[in-house]
This record gives sequence, C-alpha cells and structure tokens, in this order.
Amino acid sequence: MDTKLKHEQIQYIEFLSKDIVKAKNFYTECFGWKFTDYGEHYTAFEGDYVDGGFTTGKPVKGTVLIVLYSKDIEASKNKVISAGGTIVKDIFSFPGGKRFQFTDLDGYEIAVWTE
Repeated sequence: MDTKLKHEQIQYIEFLSKDIVKAKNFYTECFGWKFTDYGEHYTAFEGDYVDGGFTTGKPVKGTVLIVLYSKDIEASKNKVISAGGTIVKDIFSFPGGKRFQFTDLDGYEIAVWTE
C-alpha cells in the first residue's frame, strides 16, 4: 500500500494549461519535476506526498493557493525567475517561516515557503 495515500488529505492536484510543453519545461527547470505524458492533452507528475497533472485548457485564477516547501528559498526564487515566472510577493516573514509567491507561465499563483 502506498503510504502517501492518507484518508481525506490532498493527494492530487490538476492544473489547466494553455501550453502543456511550456508548463512541463517551467516546472522541470524550477523544481526538477518529472512528467509522464498520457497523449497530447495530459501530462502527470508524481511527488513524494502529492501527485498531479496538467490538461489542456484555459487557466482560471482561483482561490486555492498551492504551497511548495523549499530547503533553500532564495535558490527556489532564483529558479522561478530564471524559468520565466513572475514574483508577485517577494520573500516575507510569517509566524513559522518565510515565503514568496509567484505566477507561473499560465498565471497560476503559487507560494514557496521555508522554516
């Protein structure tokens, strides 16, 4: 049994993307994600705790904020910028750590935090 499958916990996140190839390149360059393609309109990634995928469609900015953890927040920020992401909230402190927020190439806003 897969230990990452926890009852009533987030296990899969699915994004819409205008350009799946660009999305794959962006997340591979920033965070080293690896993808498995399922036809030309779907690609999936697998993580240690959460899996997900990208399907063809028009991204819509929503109210859910996906938050990634980083051991080196400055390096993660620099990789986002280098890959073409836009920093929308620079690194700031909050109780428990620091974080920044960026938009990816499809306009999704995502946060990265560290202790």
